[in-house]
Amino acid sequence: MSTPLAPAPLDVMAWLRDALHEYRFDLAGLLRDRAAPPTGWPLSVASEAELVRTLRESGALLPLPAESAALANLLEVSLVAYLLRRLQAVPGATGQGGTVRSYPDLEIGGPAFGGGYHAIDIKAARRNKSRRATQSRITLYTANTYFKHPTRRFPGMRRAFGSYTTHVDVLAIFNFDPMSHAHVRDLRLLVHEPWRIGSRQRSSTTRNYIGAVTSLADLIAGRGEFDSAQAFYDYWRAYDFKATAARPARSGTDTGDGQLDLDL
Repeated sequence: MSTPLAPAPLDVMAWLRDALHEYRFDLAGLLRDRAAPPTGWPLSVASEAELVRTLRESGALLPLPAESAALANLLEVSLVAYLLRRLQAVPGATGQGGTVRSYPDLEIGGPAFGGGYHAIDIKAARRNKSRRATQSRITLYTANTYFKHPTRRFPGMRRAFGSYTTHVDVLAIFNFDPMSHAHVRDLRLLVHEPWRIGSRQRSSTTRNYIGAVTSLADLIAGRGEFDSAQAFYDYWRAYDFKATAARPARSGTDTGDGQLDLDL
């Protein structure tokens, strides 16, 4: 009797795109734990929408932070938690979230994905007023540490950059809505290898940050300024970052692109 063939390993990028198709940003606001609705407790509602409306009207539900880095952190936390839940339903898959000062934001592995480890990083960015580009250039990597020295394991990382089979970015592109509690509108999620959306520009003049292209059309198409991953790595590992005369930024600085960049 023939032995059943093992299922083919899942492609991590295809799995991500399929899983993210069902994602919804569902953080409605910040709940005050000592506020009571106008009708008092116990509260009786018929739907989630009615619950949110009642809590907002009572002042128990506050808006999410409007500051770019804080909002980006919430998107990141929500996306990582969602993907970890989806991974639990995949036999033979493993997943671990990163820490605040780590790369990547999510590590995927296990026999379901063919073994090895896959680095998933979350990048959130606001559209600009024209809706044709990101408000600022997305940061792909910190260039002078783990990226430049791929065989070294830096503090906060589970393994060296070069130990990952795949590096994938999940881009969360959104319009900022100042009138809503959630502030996030028209969210679009993209999945790309970072080199495919890489530019030859830094994303900060004072930090060692590698920038992505800014055009939404190019980000959607995965159309960066490099023809291959090797060309991307060669260019940025040889790049001469010259510091400008500026006060050193604190770790975890908001660079204005809707994400929190951490200088590992």
